Amino acid sequence: WSLVLLWNLVTLITLGWDKFQSKRQGRRVSERTLLWMVFATGWVGAWLAISWFRHKTSKQPFRRYAIMWTVINPFWGLVWWTWQSSSAGM
Repeated sequence: WSLVLLWNLVTLITLGWDKFQSKRQGRRVSERTLLWMVFATGWVGAWLAISWFRHKTSKQPFRRYAIMWTVINPFWGLVWWTWQSSSAGM
């Protein structure tokens, strides 16, 4: 769980950095990379960054894919596995 938390923090910081770079016309992080981070269990950090920094809010293709990757996410398998492991021990 620590790795999932750390990855969400990295995702949050990366989206914040991309927002910062967008304001100063700097080198940006590709949308493909950001969406990969969402899929790789970073969806909580991504959605926090989207709401806190108001980043990628008007990019409908990005939002659509972010929603899809949030729903179809390996995180849910991890939750199921943890729940099954704790239930089996009872």
